[in-house]
Amino acid sequence: MLLLSRPAKRGLASVRRSQPRLPARGRDHGSRRAAHLAHPEHRLTIACPSPTEEDTAGDRHQARGQFLARQERWEDLLAEIRTAETERQSTPAAMPVADLLSCGARADVVLAVEHALFDGRPAPDAPLLSGIEALQAVLAETGHDMHLSAIVAQAHVDIAWAWRGTVRDRELPARNRAAATAHFDRARHLLRPFDARHHASPTLALARCALHGAGSSSLDQIADDYARLIDLDPHTPGPMRALGTHLSPRRAGSPARLELEARRTAARTQDVWGAGAYAWVMFDVLCSDDDTCAQLDVQFFVDGLHDILTRSPHQYTVNLLAAYCANIIGGTRTGHDAADQTRALIADCADWIVRTHMTELHPLIWAHAATGFDNTLRVRSARGLAAAGQADALRTLAGLFRREIAQGHHIIFTDDGPLAEAV
Repeated sequence: MLLLSRPAKRGLASVRRSQPRLPARGRDHGSRRAAHLAHPEHRLTIACPSPTEEDTAGDRHQARGQFLARQERWEDLLAEIRTAETERQSTPAAMPVADLLSCGARADVVLAVEHALFDGRPAPDAPLLSGIEALQAVLAETGHDMHLSAIVAQAHVDIAWAWRGTVRDRELPARNRAAATAHFDRARHLLRPFDARHHASPTLALARCALHGAGSSSLDQIADDYARLIDLDPHTPGPMRALGTHLSPRRAGSPARLELEARRTAARTQDVWGAGAYAWVMFDVLCSDDDTCAQLDVQFFVDGLHDILTRSPHQYTVNLLAAYCANIIGGTRTGHDAADQTRALIADCADWIVRTHMTELHPLIWAHAATGFDNTLRVRSARGLAAAGQADALRTLAGLFRREIAQGHHIIFTDDGPLAEAV
């Protein structure tokens, strides 16, 4: 076997054995080579855990929050959220446990509204307010606890987005716009008694950042609130990505302001991410905004990708960055020469990410990458989505190893990286 890369050591490696090969039985070398070229993805062997470690951890914490809310064990829920927040507990891929517990606690209320609004014409007796009113009653009983106030405020924001939907603003019906505005206003009212500057609470800071979805905040307010949240929990990349999205030119931001805040974030989190925060802040904007893409410091961004994978080598992150470079950036061409040149350079990073860091495949990440990480996507079949993601990922990987496959090799992903075995 030929080792195709020399990744950093990950401790004791256990190399997976390839499955025994059956005799060719009359098939000549030319026929085998033709088969490789016709179905190159069949020449790949890679672990595909289902569910993944990250999926299991995330589902467990979210289910815990949902269970405690259904049992009306609010004191237990709040105690677990405070502990998770104080200890900065997170999943293997750095999703805060406190956020997952909070999401689970409000899930039933939000999902009921989303279901009622699914086709845009809710029934007269649809439970649009009963769930959130019940949560507010619990909040009153607890004396307006700060963490529960944040949960209820987040529920209002989630419901506002359910009313808002994904249509263009000028196409949004007046009733939907009024309902979304009312829920954002209610969320803002619930958080008003708590000054995030005086509480070292990422839960409260996250809820305040969620208010910026209403679209009425200044760029300074957005930058200040996200800076506070990121400083409280710098190991979590989600707020950095959200900061970039809010400062995108598509949301009244500008490439210059986005560049400034990305560099500021990178400077403040250098001990955690190196240059990685610059890449996280720019991550979602580059696929949709040509001007930002054209003005990007490409070397700084690529250095950021390297630093992210050095500091967070979990396979969730590896698959996320590989799918991002190969599918989202690699599949985006707009005709803007400077932007397309930048995207081509970033797309090339998929090769070294896969060869140096990948040991297993996470199909759902690739499936969501194919949709541009669209969180509003309606998924009818999680199994079908995963199957589509796996097929797409295997095609991409086969393309990256097309030279080795054309030479008759089988690519086997091991804990030490991909190996090429002559067939």
